[in-house]
Amino acid sequence: MNAPRFVPPGHHRTLAAFREQLRALDPDSDVDETLLGAAGPLGAPLDVDGRRIGNRFCVHPMEGWDGTTDGRPTERTLRRWTNFGVSGAKLVWGGEAFAVRPDGRANPNQLCLMPDSDLARDGLRALLSALKDAHVHAGSSLDGLVVGLQLTHSGRWSRPLGEKAPRIAVRHPELDRRAGVSGDHAVLSDDELLALVDDYARAALVAQQAGFDFVDVKCCHGYLLHELLGAHARPGPFGGSFENRTRLFRAIVAAIRARAPGLAIGVRLSVIDVPIHEKDAASGVGQPVATDPRLPPLGFGIDTAGRPALDESLRFLRMLRELGIRLVNLTIGSPYTCPHAQRPAAYPPSDGYLPPEDPLLSVIRHLRVTREVKRAVPELAVVGTGYSYLQEWLPYVAQREVRMGHVDFVGLGRSMLSYPELPRDALAGATLDRRRICRTFSDCTTAPRNGLPSGCYPLDPFYRQGADAAALAQLRKESR
Repeated sequence: MNAPRFVPPGHHRTLAAFREQLRALDPDSDVDETLLGAAGPLGAPLDVDGRRIGNRFCVHPMEGWDGTTDGRPTERTLRRWTNFGVSGAKLVWGGEAFAVRPDGRANPNQLCLMPDSDLARDGLRALLSALKDAHVHAGSSLDGLVVGLQLTHSGRWSRPLGEKAPRIAVRHPELDRRAGVSGDHAVLSDDELLALVDDYARAALVAQQAGFDFVDVKCCHGYLLHELLGAHARPGPFGGSFENRTRLFRAIVAAIRARAPGLAIGVRLSVIDVPIHEKDAASGVGQPVATDPRLPPLGFGIDTAGRPALDESLRFLRMLRELGIRLVNLTIGSPYTCPHAQRPAAYPPSDGYLPPEDPLLSVIRHLRVTREVKRAVPELAVVGTGYSYLQEWLPYVAQREVRMGHVDFVGLGRSMLSYPELPRDALAGATLDRRRICRTFSDCTTAPRNGLPSGCYPLDPFYRQGADAAALAQLRKESR
């Protein structure tokens, strides 16, 4: 299999040339030819859960690998959150993936709730204060700023001490091999799952006391609650039927509302799954992994043959609506199994593969499923994903998607690491700084995959000139 030939968006020197490529891949996608800045769709406020969100840019949650081993932020973490405040985005979706218990961390330096909740509360207050101070210092009012905290348990992908320590919802041969599952002892019992309800509720209360406006009950990217949504083969009250697979989620929501009344809840959801991919040894291109057709598929947002399908996802989203949850953040698949689909990029991380399709097609997949969700459940306030790969042309696509009612908020993740001021510049009508636009080099993923803090090593001088840059350069060299 040969790697597909494609032109990255940044190689186009005119909007017309980029538009031609985009529409050749998908006639239903397009751009707005004139940006309207803060006076246009991207600057329009939206009222959600009784709060006015001041514009349509959203900062996605991330794992920085830069906290302390006892779950608190460091100066690096504070720097990232300061940049989120500078960005001008009025919706900050967690800014951080915060583990609800120590053994649910994806890395030893992930922020988490320890037994002493005062430490976590103080650390979260410091982050929120840094973000708000920076927001005001950059010339924005706190009016319309809404900040949440993403609550997570890494489940299958837990590495609380650095080594693989998976806790899973259900066995799966290929995923067990990748995650280092060696026996049934890794499967969380029903009682262990029920114990997590209080962990989520306690973490939500700490977030509320620290001053956050909402918490995200994370159901994406192959982590525990997402895996549980797809645990078709798990026996007992938490597997099999849709009712059973959503039971723990519903219990967590009820417990948060009882423990932290008035705190809003959002959900980041992998709305479809994509078949597991791995690197072809000869070409380096990602290829679907052959799985035993006799086994029940593991995944959410799939049909009985394991292909992407929205039927159950829409049922789940309508359930959120009935539960009074309006904020949803849509993504696709998992960075551990289908990174080309989940995080479109021209360059793979060290443990990844060359994209099997033009990454712009992967962006279009995000846009399409988000449009379908918004059309099917219009009452939800929807954050879209996949925009960073659009590079110079991001505001032109984003403005059209919002203007057409296809999405409510434009979510930005890794582009916030290289160019946090991008939303502010777009809203001000300023020309984007091409030198700082994320080119999807994937060093922000390669670094944490190898135990280093996440950051934009190519474009951010703070990381480029730091002590970890040489180690990362050697890792890149060895992965070629």
